[in-house]
Amino acid sequence: QVQLVESGGGLVQAGGSLRLSCAASGRTFSTYSMGWFRQAPGKEREFVAGINWSVVTYYADSAKGRFTISRDNAKNTVSLQMNGLKPEDTAVYYCAAVGYSGSYHVTQPDEYPYWGQGTQVTVSS
Repeated sequence: QVQLVESGGGLVQAGGSLRLSCAASGRTFSTYSMGWFRQAPGKEREFVAGINWSVVTYYADSAKGRFTISRDNAKNTVSLQMNGLKPEDTAVYYCAAVGYSGSYHVTQPDEYPYWGQGTQVTVSS
């Protein structure tokens, strides 16, 4: 069982930056693929960024060039640095985890069995 706890959300003006963090429990964190998703009111949960066991990263088109996902296996954490934020980035952001997935890019919500409680990000115009 893996428990995930997000932090770092908040209110920021358009063009600003936020850094989200996700702390994970478990002794095999380094083998997990980790993902960040977001869900805006009335919309489906959507993939934002992912990172696998070998630190290969992959992004949704909306995040490319603005967001950076990273992991620290010594601290069992995964982070999402978000720059150039836009009002349309406003959503609840979730951290998710799945066991070893090799080189496969895990981008669908139902592929992740473990989820955090979410953290609100609000970008004002």
